[in-house]
Amino acid sequence: MSAKTVDLRSDTITLPTREMMEAMARAPLGDDVYNEDPTVNRLQELAAAKMGMEAALYVPSGTMGNTCALLAHTFPGQEVVFEEFSHMYRFESGAYANIAGLSARLVKGRHGIIRPEQLEECIEGCGARFSEPRLVCIENTYNFSGGSAWTPGEVEAVSEVARRNNLKLHADGARIFNAAVALGVDVKAYSRHLDSIMFCLSKSLSAPVGSLLCGSRAFIDRACQMRRRLGGAMRQAGVLAAAGIVALEKMIDRLAEDHEKARLLREGLQAIDGLELSIPPVSTNMVIVDVKKLGWNSEDLCVRRKACGILGVMRPPTRCRLVAHRHTTMEEVGYVVESTRRLVSAG
Repeated sequence: MSAKTVDLRSDTITLPTREMMEAMARAPLGDDVYNEDPTVNRLQELAAAKMGMEAALYVPSGTMGNTCALLAHTFPGQEVVFEEFSHMYRFESGAYANIAGLSARLVKGRHGIIRPEQLEECIEGCGARFSEPRLVCIENTYNFSGGSAWTPGEVEAVSEVARRNNLKLHADGARIFNAAVALGVDVKAYSRHLDSIMFCLSKSLSAPVGSLLCGSRAFIDRACQMRRRLGGAMRQAGVLAAAGIVALEKMIDRLAEDHEKARLLREGLQAIDGLELSIPPVSTNMVIVDVKKLGWNSEDLCVRRKACGILGVMRPPTRCRLVAHRHTTMEEVGYVVESTRRLVSAG
């Protein structure tokens, strides 16, 4: 086992900056259940302003934020449209069904991106014998295809179909700022086409805890009730929210550095015979490697890499995900490429 560790499992492993720690230590606090925590209130106001929306709600996790959105937008027995490998459908413990009481209708996107004609076809012919479609959920950036970013135009096209059919549009925007930075656009270029969006502070933005759910004031008021139903009512949460304020004020522009690390990692691995990479039109900070041409499976690659001190996440049956983040160095990028080349050569 290597003494060196390169942890590329996720950008969730990022630690708070010194400035975040100092802000947490001096944050003014109050009881958030009474809307009296000034630091939480400031974070929520900042998040809403960033998104160009009326209001925002601070929640402990992205999954809770997405579940609050499902509950606030719908009623049990209605239907929600997901891309077939989206995080909300595949990786959030079935909350759409076992908590929100919804049925799911699936669309197969390309790199997670749903075309407007696909959505039209998906919701055609819904009558009295079927669940009533109520909500469309998209994911930007899209995790399963290696951090694929939607363009604002792609979101707008889906939004037009949703509105024409009286459907709400929610974005699991856990890494929405990665998408905005990758395309060089203001994040409002996305949010103006949405009814709600959730984004995470605890991934590449490096805050230790928390996500924000944004939307209209009426939507957020209802989402706040749903947060309480889920056990997420918070008290002196400003000690955590303070780090989130620093994240939004100081950590967005530097995401381009993570994208560059991922690009170099992707290009280095792509040059190794036998490896296939998922490369979406707009890439961000993730790299998906497929080893099926080598006759390996996901575990084969991850176990071999772990022996070299390289940590990734399996995407069975034959893929592995690597995520570049603030703590990843260029030296580590080179080490991962060269170590993988040696592993493949050794067979």
